[in-house]
Amino acid sequence: MHEIELLVLLLAVTTALAEVANRLRVPYPVVLVLAGLALSLWPGLPPVVLAPNLVFFVFLPPLLYASAWALSWSSFRAEARPITLLAVGCVLFSLALVAAVAHYALPGFGWGPAFVLAAIVSPTDAVSAAVATKGLPVSRRISVVLEGESLVNDATGLIAYRYAVAAVVTGQFALGQAAGQLLLVTAVGIGVGLAVAAAFYGVHRLSRTSAAIDTSLTLLTPYAAYLLAETLHGSGVLAVVAAALFASQHAGRATDHDRRLQAAAVWDTLEFLLNGLVFILIGLQLPGVVAGVAPGLRWPLVGYGVLISLAVLGARMLWVYPSAYLPRWLGGGRAQPTEAPTWAEATLLGWGGMRGVLSLAAALALPLALPNGDAFPQRNPMLLLTFVVILVSLLVQGLTLRPLIGWLGLEADGLAEREEQALRVRLATRTLAYLHSPEAAAQAPADVLGRMQSRYQIRLDRLRQRAAGGPEAVPAATLSPFQQLQEVLIHFERGQLQELRRAQRTNEEVLRKLENELDLEEGRLALDKAS
Repeated sequence: MHEIELLVLLLAVTTALAEVANRLRVPYPVVLVLAGLALSLWPGLPPVVLAPNLVFFVFLPPLLYASAWALSWSSFRAEARPITLLAVGCVLFSLALVAAVAHYALPGFGWGPAFVLAAIVSPTDAVSAAVATKGLPVSRRISVVLEGESLVNDATGLIAYRYAVAAVVTGQFALGQAAGQLLLVTAVGIGVGLAVAAAFYGVHRLSRTSAAIDTSLTLLTPYAAYLLAETLHGSGVLAVVAAALFASQHAGRATDHDRRLQAAAVWDTLEFLLNGLVFILIGLQLPGVVAGVAPGLRWPLVGYGVLISLAVLGARMLWVYPSAYLPRWLGGGRAQPTEAPTWAEATLLGWGGMRGVLSLAAALALPLALPNGDAFPQRNPMLLLTFVVILVSLLVQGLTLRPLIGWLGLEADGLAEREEQALRVRLATRTLAYLHSPEAAAQAPADVLGRMQSRYQIRLDRLRQRAAGGPEAVPAATLSPFQQLQEVLIHFERGQLQELRRAQRTNEEVLRKLENELDLEEGRLALDKAS
């Protein structure tokens, strides 16, 4: 089977199984990893090798950018303390505990290989965290902390990984140098990300090109930030996150509606396909991971992998509970930026730390040999151990997240929905006030202005009803007759276009343009109904 055929097969499987996962209400990473495992055992399927550079330089930048773009900067800033405690403190604590377990429990694992393994599996995975919590009924605070932690813990994990590998290769470890390098990598990464985003923002503002070219620029942004930061020995991940947070805050001023709509559609599709390929590729690595281990050691290593998984999860739980409350107790009576999490929220934060493709790529990137020609110690066992940790994380934690949320009583708090309704009411109120102002009177004839005032008054009344009693409290009769007629006319026009297409009396390009305009009108009408 050629590479192109294999890629088409994987895309088809990804699309089909994502729909199956949605119907089963199961996180689709779980289904795709299992599908990858099944495909890896298919006779005749060529080995699929996941090159680390493919993960770090092709898949990772756009996926990180999309996740960070969707993250609210204000929410991220409000939860900065728990995010930092998890992204730095929890990673270092897990590193020490997991290394100790690996050293004392795994035969032949000296401190060097033990710390390398711990550095690989200690940081949570940004791609897995974003997908695993998507669509789950969790509060916005929990999702912000989990996703925020996974986006910024790269600096800690990267430095730990680099220095652990260097310690094995050279036999020396410089703790003070590692701490200084952590600060440098973080600063360079954030600085590069902001600079790249600002540069692209200027290009967007000055650009008068098509929406397609503008969308292409948004696709280039994460790659430019990542590659430049890595070239300057900074954190490419933090560069992409900083660029995305900057760009999302300024998108409304940088581009017009047409470009934003097209970019959003492209990014949604790209994110879905890349996420799907990442998880199915994880499963496909099974033959290559197992091949490097002697047959008699495979099942014992699987058992040790489960032990390391328990150590990773246990270390996180041991960190989460004290870190949630100790800073507040030590702070005395000083005002705190946010409320303390409940024990249930802390439990979910502990259980929700997922490992994924980044850990596997880090394991695959280990050098094959030391400078003296000896094989890198325990490299192949580390690959299998990492693979088991990832599977346990995705399959066990991923499948139990939804039941755990229900058991803990942590259904979504509705805060985001309430904030949305409040913002809609505020916006409609201000718009209606403007429509009654002398400035608006100078913009349009009285009959047009009166019609628009009536339209916004209906919208405002409906929003206030919904805010008071929920969507069920709004009778269908409150929908504007004008909106109902608009809907009828849109369907009529679309039918007429179909007749013209069948009669072949009009240029197809013109027909598609008019259909696109009708789609936009219908989308606007749907938003009016929802608001």
